Amino acid sequence: MRFDLYGRLPTGTTVLEASAGTGKTWTIAALATCYVAEGHATLSELMLATFSRAATQELRERVRERFTSTAGGLATGDRRDPLVAHLLDCPPEELALRRHRLAHALSEFDAATIATTHSFCQQVLDGLGMAGDSEPGVTMVESVDDLLREVVDDLYLRKYATHDAAPPLLSPKEARDVARAAAGDRQARLEPAGADADTAPGQRVRLGEAARKELERRKRRVGVRDFDDLLVLLRDVLAHPTRGAAACARLRARYRVVLVDEFQDTDPVQWEILRRAFHGHVALVLIGDPKQAIYAFRGAEVLSYLDAVREAETYDLGKNFRSDAGLLRALHHLYGGAALGHRQIVVRHVDAEHATSRMPGQFPFRLRVLDRTDAGPLGKTGYPAMPGLRDKVARDVAADVVRLLSSGAELSVDGDPRPVRPGDIAVLVRKHVQVAFVQAALEAAGVPCVVSTSTSVFATQSARDWLWLLQAIEQPHRAARVRLAALTPLIGRTAAELDADPDRALDDVGDLVRESARRFEEAGLAAVLERLAATTRLEGRLLAQEAGERRLTDLRHVAQVLNRVAVEESLGISALVSWLGERVDDPQSGSLAERSRRLETDAAAVQIVTVHGSKGLEFPVVYVPYGWDGARNPNQATLLLHDPDGHRVLDVGGEQGPGWAARRKQAEAEDAGEELRLLYVALTRARCQVVLWWAPSGQAAGAPLHRLLLGRTDGDPEPAARVKVADDSVVLPALQSWGWPEEISVEPVGAVTPLRWTPPAEPLPALAAARFDRQLDLAWRRTSYSGLTAAVHDAPHVTSEPEAPERTDEPQAPPPVDIARDGPPSTMNDLPAGAAFGTLVHEVLEVVDTAAPDLAAEL
Repeated sequence: MRFDLYGRLPTGTTVLEASAGTGKTWTIAALATCYVAEGHATLSELMLATFSRAATQELRERVRERFTSTAGGLATGDRRDPLVAHLLDCPPEELALRRHRLAHALSEFDAATIATTHSFCQQVLDGLGMAGDSEPGVTMVESVDDLLREVVDDLYLRKYATHDAAPPLLSPKEARDVARAAAGDRQARLEPAGADADTAPGQRVRLGEAARKELERRKRRVGVRDFDDLLVLLRDVLAHPTRGAAACARLRARYRVVLVDEFQDTDPVQWEILRRAFHGHVALVLIGDPKQAIYAFRGAEVLSYLDAVREAETYDLGKNFRSDAGLLRALHHLYGGAALGHRQIVVRHVDAEHATSRMPGQFPFRLRVLDRTDAGPLGKTGYPAMPGLRDKVARDVAADVVRLLSSGAELSVDGDPRPVRPGDIAVLVRKHVQVAFVQAALEAAGVPCVVSTSTSVFATQSARDWLWLLQAIEQPHRAARVRLAALTPLIGRTAAELDADPDRALDDVGDLVRESARRFEEAGLAAVLERLAATTRLEGRLLAQEAGERRLTDLRHVAQVLNRVAVEESLGISALVSWLGERVDDPQSGSLAERSRRLETDAAAVQIVTVHGSKGLEFPVVYVPYGWDGARNPNQATLLLHDPDGHRVLDVGGEQGPGWAARRKQAEAEDAGEELRLLYVALTRARCQVVLWWAPSGQAAGAPLHRLLLGRTDGDPEPAARVKVADDSVVLPALQSWGWPEEISVEPVGAVTPLRWTPPAEPLPALAAARFDRQLDLAWRRTSYSGLTAAVHDAPHVTSEPEAPERTDEPQAPPPVDIARDGPPSTMNDLPAGAAFGTLVHEVLEVVDTAAPDLAAEL
């Protein structure tokens, strides 16, 4: 049933099932406006929740904008906005009340409860006080990876490092993988539960159980808590046999309306919290799109969404505001009526807001079909090797982008028609390994591109460059380390330079490394980078190279993280080398925000984005080159799946564990369903045009695009699990027959001819010197504490002084002042004066632990 925003507002538990582009955030903002304007709830009685900080900020801005525009429309009586027109249809007395309610809500909007689910849990626990079982003095942290690594190392050594221990049955890396999976998904049941403790599978399970328990114990000991702890704590409070009813009652009294966005990304704990606290008692509106449930690896549970559907009234959001009608018809031809991993997750028809194409003269849906030529030698299976196919597809992507940019095609997405620009295009990839192929091909074609992925910066060469430099700084007397540091872009020597005059080059670089060591001790890592950048012309060297902007961004990113860690944790050079070495060995450790690579530029460029990173975004033109790439990791350390009752299961036993084969089959089936949903997310980012590739690979048999194209039969919503990849002579006619609608173009691709894009010449504005027209406030000045207090102590001083390069607030050796004193002379009279001694005193007071048992050693 279609949802009518202008009908009766939901009063009980309601699920609004969206589709891509149907305006989830717009709907939730409009609902919030209606609830407040019509008097069903005040702003303080309204709670809006979503699942990420970025989405929360966007939601807050959208709700404020909706409140503001609606209040303005009610004041002027402008009926062009359908929501305003709906709210204007009331008696004058009620209209005055609606205007007052919105104005009052805007006046206190900063206090609105619009938060992530984790922030909401924290607020609730704080508000419940003793009933919330809160622990004073506990610090919230985003990641406990460092603590988990310490736990795993201790457990591993305790098990295998004793004199009478048996040989280890799993490596330290395997132990870390198992422990991270088990500790990161505490709600999942570990399997194989009955494995013999003397076997590798049994020891893996026991390690996972021990890691969970020990991590919880150490978190309490050191006083930290992560976000998942908040969810479990609040759930336990609400389910408590004696205090739970009172806690639920307080929440219901506080919030009369609860709106939850992106509900398909929920999990069993979050749904239990919402169900216990609000289901059946307040207006609980859950908005989500199960077809975009793609975060199982983070603990999201689409089955929890389906559980909520069974307990609620359900409506559809049926109009797409993103994509052109022709593109929607083509996409519906591909996956309309298909079940995406579950028979209750079906792609339904949606209407289009944009009836005509905003990119005229272009097919909205293009499928490029590769044959086996020009992709390297054929293997024993009759298919080209995967690297060759990925490279050929990437080269064809680049050539096709050049043709589009040079074709004169126009867009009218933002008003008047204009030519397609690189910034209108996104290339969406499924795996990080595919990024390098696409980036290299676009750069070779002269097309500006930018990589926007959640790849860890510690997995880059830049992180290793910093590690090599820090190792040289740690031990500058070791020639091998100095030579390795010299070859990093941070110093910028070449192998030819080192070989031409090795002794002199080593002396020069050694001097620079030793100076860097001194700078680190005196002023920290930021000063090291600043000095190196100036001495070696770092920016100029890198920006003159291909992909230099990317390299420079990563180097600065790593430096910023290192500087923060060194300052916050008081790490010396050896400890910092160890810290970075652990991150390079395990790039996925640490917080996601800290390690995710940053954009190297915000200039107009083709964006290369992973499908996960593209969720919530939209682009005029979307390229999806690797929907055929169904390659899987053959050496999975763990399996995540569900048992027949819908409970999460984490198999950590490995290939030798009992039941591994059956559980792997189930896990792969669930993964295949999520791959279908990932392809749905990728295709629905487009506003005007989608371009896909199909390539002949044995891995394509289970890939989502191949299954949708050739694996569906009439009347069955579920695509076949695997579809044989036939010869080129069979596949091309079959795909051409499939692509009969006029909106679809099926295009055979043979050998790829490289093309290069030449940007259109744009007239440059006349250069002119900038005029300085600011009014300077000359009353402002920089001073120091000594300068401010010198008059009190009758000492000579200056009222303004330049910023000192050292950490000092003392004037340089003021002349002695004769002051008569009574009593014995001070024992401090003979201490030296000046900035150096002042800095020493500061260091002692700031760094030395005066409570240390051995104070002399501490000094």
